[in-house]
Amino acid sequence: MADSKQIVFGTKCNKLMVYNVKSHKLDQIPSIKGHAADQQSGIYSLKINPSRTLLATGAYNSNEIAVYRLPLFDPIALAEGAHKKNVFDIEWLDDEFFVSGSRDSKLALWRVQDIYQEKYDSDGDLIQSITQFLNPVVIKTCKIAKHDRTITFNKNLKELVTMSRNGYVHVWDVERFKQRVSINMPHCQDNICMAKNNDCSLYAVGCPSYTLLLDPKNLHTMTKITAGYSGCGIRSLSFQDNIITIGLGIGVIMFYDIRAGKYLESSINSTKSVVLNASRGYVCPDEDLMEDQGFQQAKYTPAIYTHCYDYSGTRLFSAGGPLSNDLCGNYAGLWQ
Repeated sequence: MADSKQIVFGTKCNKLMVYNVKSHKLDQIPSIKGHAADQQSGIYSLKINPSRTLLATGAYNSNEIAVYRLPLFDPIALAEGAHKKNVFDIEWLDDEFFVSGSRDSKLALWRVQDIYQEKYDSDGDLIQSITQFLNPVVIKTCKIAKHDRTITFNKNLKELVTMSRNGYVHVWDVERFKQRVSINMPHCQDNICMAKNNDCSLYAVGCPSYTLLLDPKNLHTMTKITAGYSGCGIRSLSFQDNIITIGLGIGVIMFYDIRAGKYLESSINSTKSVVLNASRGYVCPDEDLMEDQGFQQAKYTPAIYTHCYDYSGTRLFSAGGPLSNDLCGNYAGLWQ
């Protein structure tokens, strides 16, 4: 959430949207376009810097990063020239430096300064805003990686931790921007998401059928949390104090209590866990599947690709859509 009343999210059709939870107004933020040829495959990451003054996210081209000033979403910078394929994740190191990870298995370090200028004509009307075009400070290839899916910054250890879909977790020295070690997570292929808790003392990694809790100092597995649903895939993770929120590929959100070592139980029926079930959302099959009458009877639920709490921790935004490449659709929900 951008603030207490605005939710900002990106779509796979390359739209940057802002939803006002009070007025229920939905606006599209203009994308920043650079010098490269069009390459659009969706917006996969949105990250706000520590002082909550800048937002870094996918640009008009999916292999570039746009930076906006908050809260008005003024475009101030475009980071280009580092990646050949779409950017999967972005992570701020401080208020000026951020790192991007891409499908091309490269990491890029960027520096953005909040120097926003506007050009006016003689009548005082705005002609154009002047956007900075950023070159990468450094580009590194993540060895052994296959698609850098997610990036986590541990400020206590001064380390970046990246995760790739081939089952490896990679540790980087931030000060030297150098890959330190890569560790293979056994039986943990096709990883999608990773999160850390507030004091950087615990990592969570989402696997196809369970969540692993790792010790940041050595990346040893401390706990293995089964999802309770076979073959669903862990699609999103977040920490809220001692609770891990887990978004599944079948439209289900669950809550695991780290201290108690179990999922949160219903106050009505202690034998059942607290589960949020997403609505169907919107889904439109392609023409071939439309001809298949069996699709209409098939049970469909959207995957929870992302979720985020507001500042108070009392509201949860979740969003996603179809897992199948044959389907087009979307889902978004706000829970309180």
